[in-house]
Amino acid sequence: MKFEVEGVFRVGRVWQRFRKVVEAQNERFAVEKVYSLLGSNHKVKRNLIRIESVRRGDEFGKG
Repeated sequence: MKFEVEGVFRVGRVWQRFRKVVEAQNERFAVEKVYSLLGSNHKVKRNLIRIESVRRGDEFGKG
C-alpha cells in the first residue's frame, strides 16, 4: 500500500518541507521508511525530522 508522508526536517538553521510517497505495509512502517530515507540521503537525525501528516494512497490520489 502507498502512503504520502509530509513534514519538515532541519538543514542547518532552516526547516525544509518535504513530501514523500513510500510503499509500506502500514502507516507506522511508512514513517520508519521516511526516517530511513531522509537519514541516508540527507544525513539528518531522527530528532531533526518532524512528521506532520501521513495519508493512505486512496486518500491523496484524489484531487
